[in-house]
Amino acid sequence: MSELPATSGPQQGWRQQWPAWPARNQESEDNALRCLGSGRWAVSGPRLDGPGFEETFAAEFADFIGVEHCVPTANGTSALLIALEALGIGAGDEVIVPGLTWVASASTVMAVNALPVIVDVDPGTLCIDPEAVRAAIGPRTRAVSVVHLYSSVCDLDALRKLCERHSLALIEDCAQAHGAEWRGRKVGGWGEAAAFSMQQMKLLTAGEGGAATTQDPALHRRMYQLRSDGRARTTAPRAGEMELSMTGEVMGSNYCMSELTAAVLSGQLRALPEQNSERAANAEVLDSLLATIPGVSPARALPQVTRRTYYYYIFRIDRSAFAGHAAETVVAALRSATAAPFQTVYPALPRHPLLRPSTKRRYAAIPGIEKITETELPAAEAAQLEWVSLHHSALLAGAAAMGRLAEALAWTQRHAGDLAVADTSSVNLL
Repeated sequence: MSELPATSGPQQGWRQQWPAWPARNQESEDNALRCLGSGRWAVSGPRLDGPGFEETFAAEFADFIGVEHCVPTANGTSALLIALEALGIGAGDEVIVPGLTWVASASTVMAVNALPVIVDVDPGTLCIDPEAVRAAIGPRTRAVSVVHLYSSVCDLDALRKLCERHSLALIEDCAQAHGAEWRGRKVGGWGEAAAFSMQQMKLLTAGEGGAATTQDPALHRRMYQLRSDGRARTTAPRAGEMELSMTGEVMGSNYCMSELTAAVLSGQLRALPEQNSERAANAEVLDSLLATIPGVSPARALPQVTRRTYYYYIFRIDRSAFAGHAAETVVAALRSATAAPFQTVYPALPRHPLLRPSTKRRYAAIPGIEKITETELPAAEAAQLEWVSLHHSALLAGAAAMGRLAEALAWTQRHAGDLAVADTSSVNLL
């Protein structure tokens, strides 16, 4: 990387209009208009002459992931919830979850009256540590809920073996990994069930939305009914008839995806592979540039990851190379210099400001719930101090923009002694 010109402040050329997200495309717009004009905006509406957008998207997404079944949902949280419920997890059970993740990893477990057992993460990938999982397995453990985080995929080989050895369900949270692959197979098909989010910031989005995937037809039937107030899709429905029948096999809730959301997602799914390839190519450019900066280490994937996706591009800083500053101060400097969507990683889950089980009386009945915010997780605690993240939209800006980001980071390092300590804890998005 060329030496920067002498300056007392950041270069104006580093600031630019970064790609907007979500990104509209013609197919999504056309689908949305077709849906609006169809008179059918929900799966609970009368059937038209053929499959609706929700049914179509379910088939398309299952095919994309390489699984037999997909249940579209209102959001990623509800996808996790129906997976837990369909697996029969409830009162008295424990589910192992990672200590670095969005709060829904724990809150959905509590929502089915089970205890989330929070364990530490691998300091290299920031995903759940299989050895920490092994140590946490007890007589009440029923499942392990893992998160493929930022640009990493969990060690599915080790986790799959652990779950099989102890007869535990493996739930994949793929909210940040649409299209990532482990040993040539996409994530979302390695566990008994998986959950995806299509929230505003995700790689595949309609603003909100989610999906649960599985290879198991019985689990699919249960998840479908759990998100449809206990109703199942009728066989061979005719135009003008209702598609959902009141089977009553399970008591469910209404977590259905709207037809309009499915219409947008169907169009966005077409664009996802090309977007993922572009992000990966620019991430490789950024990897090579940041690797030349002392004290900066781009995240590396495990060797079994055959296709990497980038919800957030992440890199680790050696604080001693930045005048002792933590990541939040480096993030503030980079945001100021580049206007790019930099931020810190999640706080350790026990310290997450949204994990507040004491605010809901019903959680008091869960044995051990009062202790979960006291859990100590050294690797997860260190992550927020040492790791910087960059939203995937910036990776659509091109290779030249990656060079400007690297220059800004090098400048920040050289002038680290002049940086004021910052607090960006409120800038952490989903």
